[in-house]
Amino acid sequence: MRLLIRWLITAIALVVAAWAVPGITITNDSGWLAVLVMAAMLGLANAFLRPLLTLLSCPMVLLTLGLFLFVVNALTFMFASWAAQTLFGAEFVVDGFFSAMFGSIIVSIVSFFLSVFLADK
Repeated sequence: MRLLIRWLITAIALVVAAWAVPGITITNDSGWLAVLVMAAMLGLANAFLRPLLTLLSCPMVLLTLGLFLFVVNALTFMFASWAAQTLFGAEFVVDGFFSAMFGSIIVSIVSFFLSVFLADK
């Protein structure tokens, strides 16, 4: 049940990011399906790819006092969008690096607030 709630929270945060960031678009007729697939791909990318990128870029993260994690988050967001488009045909399109960076920031903020208010006990 907790995994389903996290997945839906991420999906809602992705809808907010698509609405707020000009470079993120949902071009499919079944937009919710694209968002749900993107939420699943983002969860998988955050589980497997993000720790690997963080480990490989550890010197850069230390050198920039953690600010390089924004780059890691943006790359993970771009990869999840690419994987959702390529593997499942979900038309959740991220146009560039800065759109991915702002989108990942918005998804993080919205997910945090929704997790605080909708936490299952």
